[in-house]
Amino acid sequence: MATDIKDAAHAVEAAAVMKLLPNRPRLLALGEPTHGEDALLDLRNELFRQLVEQEGYRTIAIESDCLTGLVVDDYVTSGTGTLDDVMERGFSHGFGASAANRDLVSWMRAHNAGRPASEHLRFAGFDGPLEMTGAASPRQALTALHAYLAAHVDADLLPCTADTLDRLLGTDDRWSEPAAMMDPARSVGRSAEAGELRLLADDLVALLDAETPHLLAATSRDAWDRARLYGRTASGLLRYHHWMADTSPARMTRLVGLRARMMADNLLAVADRGPALLFAHNGHLQRHKSHMHLGDLRVEWWSAGALMHAHLGDAYAFVATALGTIRHRGVGTPPPDTLEGLLYALPENHCLLDAPRLAGLSATARVSPWFGYSPLDPAQSAGMDGIVFVRDVEQR
Repeated sequence: MATDIKDAAHAVEAAAVMKLLPNRPRLLALGEPTHGEDALLDLRNELFRQLVEQEGYRTIAIESDCLTGLVVDDYVTSGTGTLDDVMERGFSHGFGASAANRDLVSWMRAHNAGRPASEHLRFAGFDGPLEMTGAASPRQALTALHAYLAAHVDADLLPCTADTLDRLLGTDDRWSEPAAMMDPARSVGRSAEAGELRLLADDLVALLDAETPHLLAATSRDAWDRARLYGRTASGLLRYHHWMADTSPARMTRLVGLRARMMADNLLAVADRGPALLFAHNGHLQRHKSHMHLGDLRVEWWSAGALMHAHLGDAYAFVATALGTIRHRGVGTPPPDTLEGLLYALPENHCLLDAPRLAGLSATARVSPWFGYSPLDPAQSAGMDGIVFVRDVEQR
């Protein structure tokens, strides 16, 4: 079996990835089994460079706040701000501290310098403004959408004034209250003000849609796209806060499902721009139903990747990453009867494998039981287009 697996292994290159696929996908998703390892991001960066140079890809979208991602996109397209400031303000989840992410942003800026806008590389965050401890205030998205419309449509068409939004929003800390994640009673999401804001957000998004021909002529496609991002983010956050106040057993299932829906909506917008590389945790990008345990509670939901596959079919491709050791985290050699253990016998430190072919070779392998990253389930190999295996993750 080791020989058969070795025969299925290839170099991690854009050309090799494309040979695994029936056509060039609009969204090529590359997953990671754990966060915080720059060695995995270095592989991502090199793959993106090759996709740009060989396959005409122009966008990279990562698992980071979609609103803060605008700071990065402004920098790589126009040089707005400084690199230090962009790395501090342009990423969520602590990803701005990554040297590999800094390398990516620097390379994209250098690539775009001197090129026309039509050839620019673009950056997008596709996560909602959500952290493990709670959700952001909808203020930024809602007020930015209102300001865009107020500047370009008849005032009589607006459902409210900016002052009304400010009054209903109140202070931002009432929205971002960390205790609300575990205690629904601490959430502001079902207050009378929140209910009114949901209706106003819906009216503002409807007005944006209705005035699309005028707005595209009066502003630009980029400005309109950004307004759409503000609209879906405001609506998504208000919906998320509403369900944070829920007390039913389905509360957590709804919340993780809503996050996946926000991710998917952002990715559909990215797909409209042209072929893009996506990068996030494997669990967000897989085609199978996701699950996790919170104590005794098992939560299941359809991930952003599953939603993308439903919308785009073969225009969505998913390459997962599996790994062997992370010795600086105390993660040693994987058990030999797991998928990662079978792959660990390969001599290369990183390689690309045909996942459907590997599914037959690893049919008897079990899911790795040990902690350190999220292991791949051999039974789900057929739902992946490829697997990147990194044998030993070195600390950068």
